[in-house]
Amino acid sequence: MLLRHIRYFLAVAEHRNFTRAAEALHVSQPTLSQQIRQLEDAMSAQLLDRSGRTIQLTDAGAAYLLYAQRALQDLEAGQRAIHDVRDLTRGSLRLAMTPTFTAYLIGPLLQAYNHRYPNITLNIREMPQERLEALLNEDALDVGIAFSDTHSPDIETQALFVEALAMVIGKSHPYAKKRGALTLREFECEALVLLNEEFATRHYIDRYCRQHGVAPRIAMEVNSISAVIELVRRSTLATLLPAAIAREHRELCLVELEPALPQRTAALLLRKGAYRSAATSAFIALAHDPALNRKPLRADNATT
Repeated sequence: MLLRHIRYFLAVAEHRNFTRAAEALHVSQPTLSQQIRQLEDAMSAQLLDRSGRTIQLTDAGAAYLLYAQRALQDLEAGQRAIHDVRDLTRGSLRLAMTPTFTAYLIGPLLQAYNHRYPNITLNIREMPQERLEALLNEDALDVGIAFSDTHSPDIETQALFVEALAMVIGKSHPYAKKRGALTLREFECEALVLLNEEFATRHYIDRYCRQHGVAPRIAMEVNSISAVIELVRRSTLATLLPAAIAREHRELCLVELEPALPQRTAALLLRKGAYRSAATSAFIALAHDPALNRKPLRADNATT
């Protein structure tokens, strides 16, 4: 059995059609059929049911599919390992993060990484955490930056720092020079612009409001952190965002709430057991560098 047998089988399993699979593989249909027969002979089992209008997996084929996919992922990781250059004179890094980290963390971190390793090609994506975890499990990403409360048991987390949420307002807001914390009743009267429910931040906010019996006065919902910042900067609307974002913008002010808004642990996310290239290992080390991390992890609050 050869690598091409696995690739051909996976293509047919995906397309459920020999013609389309052959086109995707750029081979003739007879060649594809012959290679699948060779694989079935080698496995001493029929993997595909060819009796219907579309190709279906047999019970044996369905059982073999998962292992074939994993084997191909491991072989591709092996190819990256062979070509990996340990002195980081070339290489690549596939990175993703949830949107809030794009607003304040990723800029300084990637600036430092690119300065140290200018020949490493970076592929950077922004996405929800569930999608990020799925792509890590598919070996489509090397590392993610999100929160430590993961959904997949196959994801390893490495805590970076504790991120605190805060009420954020513009300089023209009546509370811009307020001393002391707002009460929940005062907060309930504020017109808010919030991230929509696509964001993990919104779920933390909603949970806080439910726990304290608060009915927030939501004037706007948006799907862009930059839009939230611009609206708050130019109006008397308030919002709830990571405090670090406000510290990046001189036009914004922080207002404390009593009781305090929740905290969460920012973390690196990695697939357990995955091969880590030199570029990935260098990024992990840099992310943990206390000289770059302006919000050091507090052990009394952090959880992984």
